[in-house]
Amino acid sequence: METLSENRCFAGTQGVYRHRSDACSCDMTFGLFLPEEARDGPVPLLWYLSGLTCTHENAMTKAGAQAWAADHGIALCFPDTSPRGEGVADDPDFDMGQGAGFYVNATEAPWAPHFRMWDYLAEELPRVLDTSFAIDPERQAITGHSMGGHGALTLAMSLPGRFRSVSAFAPICNPTQGDWGRKQFEAYLGGIEAGRAHDASLLMRETGFDGPVLVDVGTRDNFWDLLRVEVLADAMTTQRQPGQLRLQEGYDHSYFFVSSFIADHVAFHAEALWQ
Repeated sequence: METLSENRCFAGTQGVYRHRSDACSCDMTFGLFLPEEARDGPVPLLWYLSGLTCTHENAMTKAGAQAWAADHGIALCFPDTSPRGEGVADDPDFDMGQGAGFYVNATEAPWAPHFRMWDYLAEELPRVLDTSFAIDPERQAITGHSMGGHGALTLAMSLPGRFRSVSAFAPICNPTQGDWGRKQFEAYLGGIEAGRAHDASLLMRETGFDGPVLVDVGTRDNFWDLLRVEVLADAMTTQRQPGQLRLQEGYDHSYFFVSSFIADHVAFHAEALWQ
């Protein structure tokens, strides 16, 4: 574990760390905010998964989540969105390759050797945090934005008992039927059928989530047609999923939208984490 930076932040510490990842076969970087309470023992953890083109840094510096996490005494983890570095496959399009891991385990060339973000987030990084920081592995929740909202919802529904609550900002809701998803599933997984296990709307309709759900989407989201929010709404209704899907009037897809509602999401997760 290499410490890249640590800064005092709302009486806690905002750190950035780098470690060698066996899952991704490269060095991976993540941000971790620890509240003041972590000095006295393990604290609950909220994961924040970012969207296309992002690194660990975007939400860490733009979302404004640390102040609210400090108020509730919970930690925040900001993972990267893909493997990176020399020898890691890439693509000139912004929605493929580095910065666009889509939170799946790639099975196809040239992506398979490094693009194993599902294993990294479901297994490896949780072990790293558990062994290196004051994190309570029994009290975790997850959120994310756009591609990260897709990742948060699919991880939460596919790993029963791991997360006490899940939320998302403008998630990619039905990737097997949209341009954000079909392209990536074809490239990373070799076909749309394999992507069904990573479609939040299909998972919601089939299994749902054993806990509360909160989803916010702006009515002026630049990528509304790509998100397919209405399919997730229908699946939540069919499943009778406890939760809320809120349309926020006039908001777009940017971090101005995320920062406007991050306090709601942190409070939502804190309620579940401290029960």
